[in-house]
Amino acid sequence: MSELPMPSHSLPAALGTGDQVARRAHIVTTLVEAFSGLMSADPAAFRTKFRKMASDPFAFYRGSACLFYADVVRLDDPWADERTSRVWIQGDLHAANFGTYMDGEGTLVFDVNDFDEAYLGHFTWDLRRFAASIALLGWSKALPDSEIDNLVRIAATGYLDQVREFAVGTGDSTFSLHLGNTEGVVRNVLRKARLSSRNELLNSLTELEGYDRRFRIAPGVRVLGEAERANVVEAFSEYLGTIPADKRMRGVAYTIKDVVGRGGFGIGSAGLPAYNILIEGHNQALDNDIVLSMKQGNVSAVSRVVSDERVERYFRHHGHRTAVSQRALQAHADPLLGYTEMGGVGFVVSELSPYESDVDWGDINELDELRPVMDYLGRAVAKVHCVSDSDSDHTLVPFQTESAIERVVAGREAELVGWLSSFALGYSAVVRDDYRLFIEAFRNREIAGLDSTTATGRPASLTG
Repeated sequence: MSELPMPSHSLPAALGTGDQVARRAHIVTTLVEAFSGLMSADPAAFRTKFRKMASDPFAFYRGSACLFYADVVRLDDPWADERTSRVWIQGDLHAANFGTYMDGEGTLVFDVNDFDEAYLGHFTWDLRRFAASIALLGWSKALPDSEIDNLVRIAATGYLDQVREFAVGTGDSTFSLHLGNTEGVVRNVLRKARLSSRNELLNSLTELEGYDRRFRIAPGVRVLGEAERANVVEAFSEYLGTIPADKRMRGVAYTIKDVVGRGGFGIGSAGLPAYNILIEGHNQALDNDIVLSMKQGNVSAVSRVVSDERVERYFRHHGHRTAVSQRALQAHADPLLGYTEMGGVGFVVSELSPYESDVDWGDINELDELRPVMDYLGRAVAKVHCVSDSDSDHTLVPFQTESAIERVVAGREAELVGWLSSFALGYSAVVRDDYRLFIEAFRNREIAGLDSTTATGRPASLTG
């Protein structure tokens, strides 16, 4: 493999994007192959997903991880060796997948916060996807390439600095970004999350019925029939056995109060069946009730390009994969994180936390604000790559990720930073072109499976 950075202008040629007709067909084929099963089950959800993706290039990028991996797997990776090509990665690392949550130790932290696509792969796949998202974000703010380059370099340097601290043992394994060690935009996001409360979340999703809570019936909420509810309750019972023993609540906890079906999730979760489960918390006080999300696990975009039977055999289903991956990528994972199965399909279970708050990129436009945020984001990525939960399984990655990365980049840090920046600028241009091709394909009803008439060539409905 070449050890030279790939010039940004060579990316379109390397990916074969010069032929616009062929590239448009490739985009359509990749999306259909990735989502055909879910589209058949819920075409309306995917019409909504694709219209959200049509809003701007960054939204398109967020919803098309499958296209990114179909591309990146064809490119040389001079940083991949036997170990660094098979580490836990987040899988859909972009600027909108960072935010706050309350970790298992009770600390409000800023971190990567979405693990639906997590899998094992090249650590640089996360870095490339993340870097390209920074470039797209910068382009959306009309920043020149020189300033985008600077932002990517800051993020990459922050990542490498933090990895090095973990590798040499000077970085505390409990490192996190929190109210005590952040400033500016990130600290303000943490402060905003701190103002939230469990009561606020409960009152938005539930209402009092007599002397107890029940879910509100609102848009996106579906009342279950007896048979479906019984299936969910049975799956919930199986989920309880997947919570690590040292994280289990005692006493009255976990008593089910209500169950509803859920819809209306974001771009990445279109068409995935999901349920909300209201349970008793650690005591019977109504303000300690807990809302759990039980969502069907989906095929990871990364798994579509990784051929490793040992990894495939390890996971029972995609709900299991998501939960195991999250524990491997978070230092103190949600104590309620677990998995279950219903109708032969895997589901991941986690708490709907009141303390989640995302960065509002629309409010961050000045370089003096953007630069420190990029350093924080880079360090957050290093943390998820290098610091796992105490209950994580080390079977698939039986070595220290920070040591593996540090060994492959030692003495070549500047080269990796430049390589990522070059890729980010080049691939963001590819994405912007792909976005236009996607719009035309979508408008002209070229994406089969969005309703019952698309595959026959008859005009698709505009509803949904």
